[in-house]
Amino acid sequence: MPVKKAVKKIPTAKPSRTLDKTEAKKTEEKTGEALKPRLRIKLRAYDHKIIDNSARQIIDIATRYGAEIVGPIPLPTETLKYTVNRSSFIHKDAREQFEMRVHKRIIDILNPNPDILEALRDMNLPSGVDINLKI
Repeated sequence: MPVKKAVKKIPTAKPSRTLDKTEAKKTEEKTGEALKPRLRIKLRAYDHKIIDNSARQIIDIATRYGAEIVGPIPLPTETLKYTVNRSSFIHKDAREQFEMRVHKRIIDILNPNPDILEALRDMNLPSGVDINLKI
């Protein structure tokens, strides 16, 4: 007879998700606090100096309009490594390794108004900075 092995289930974390209006009202009733609308800005770049200057520029714009700011929060640097053969055929042991580092920052703006959104839309960021806005 075949032997059955016991499989242990590993608990996994629930994926984070945004609350819809009814869930937000329920949490507001429980905690007594209203959830503040926020604008989450994610920045990604290969150069840490450029991303820090861009984050400073965004913070200057938000403070000019009197918004409450959380951040910039540095996220772990993503390291992409590539290994390439130096020659095409026979010398398999001769290899080169390259690496790209992607630096990331998050900035949260609490209670954003339309003026801030318009100013952020018109802002000029240096090339090489990827910006992602989420309300």
